[in-house]
Amino acid sequence: MKKRQLGHSGIEVPALCFGGNVIGWTADEKRSFELLDELLANGLNFIDTADTYPHWAPGHEAGESETIIGKWFKARGNRSKVILATKVGSSMGQGKKGLSKKYIRAEVEESLKRLQTDYIDLYQSHRDDENTPQLETMETFANLIKEGKVRAIGCSNFTAERLESALEVSRKHNLPRYETLQPEYNLYDRAGFEHKLEGVCVKHGLGVISYFSLASGFLSGKYRSAEQAGTAARAGFLKKYFTERGMRILQTLDAVAHDLKAKPAQVALAWLIARPSITAPIASATTVEQLHELVEATKFNLPPGVIEKLNHASVEPLAA
Repeated sequence: MKKRQLGHSGIEVPALCFGGNVIGWTADEKRSFELLDELLANGLNFIDTADTYPHWAPGHEAGESETIIGKWFKARGNRSKVILATKVGSSMGQGKKGLSKKYIRAEVEESLKRLQTDYIDLYQSHRDDENTPQLETMETFANLIKEGKVRAIGCSNFTAERLESALEVSRKHNLPRYETLQPEYNLYDRAGFEHKLEGVCVKHGLGVISYFSLASGFLSGKYRSAEQAGTAARAGFLKKYFTERGMRILQTLDAVAHDLKAKPAQVALAWLIARPSITAPIASATTVEQLHELVEATKFNLPPGVIEKLNHASVEPLAA
């Protein structure tokens, strides 16, 4: 599988990243091992998780995803074959969050322990922390890189202004910079990234790893109404998509998928992969069959006319 550069980090990754949010949540340990084995067998060796996954789900707690991945590394002895991305900073519960030196220092050790590894390929600030000086955060990351515990750093959910500010702090103080951004971005949710963030990433040569690439499953076409999505694990995320524009996007995906003998989800991912600013969209699967569909999505080369058709169907109206 053809590889792409993660910013200027020197790290190469496939055109699709596996979202580890399902690990320990909608995929138990046994199923997670099956999925991870199949990922590697198909050349998708880029996995994204976070210290907090799946803290949000009833009956689950932070750290479960990293713990299962760590058990898999130990059982298979394959850590060196995987590009592992994880995150720090989002709430772990009980007030544990942020990007202070003290917190990052403590939490990186916990992540390394859960993951049963001595290094993280891409360590990301999960959410901005305006209560901590960016210099403090960047110096802490710089020391982790110097110590060999982290290879490269990135961020997620930052505004364009705060991302520019962090990059300037790194430049001014000769510190390692964020090499990647992880924004919410898909055929439906476009403006948040395209309005300002995309320009910042292109200007500075940052890698972009988009999350919610399938709009919580909406772009798979599986759900055609809010009622239909009512029992889904991601029902809370899905409800905003059942609009006139959402239905128009699904209809276009259906038509394109029919012509290409593909599935709507594959077309939606191929659209992201084809966008020059995107390095690797993140997508999840909970069955091996779904995983094979993700693999096939990396093999589509959408014709310019098809991309334009999808762009037109999904364009967001300007705010009043």
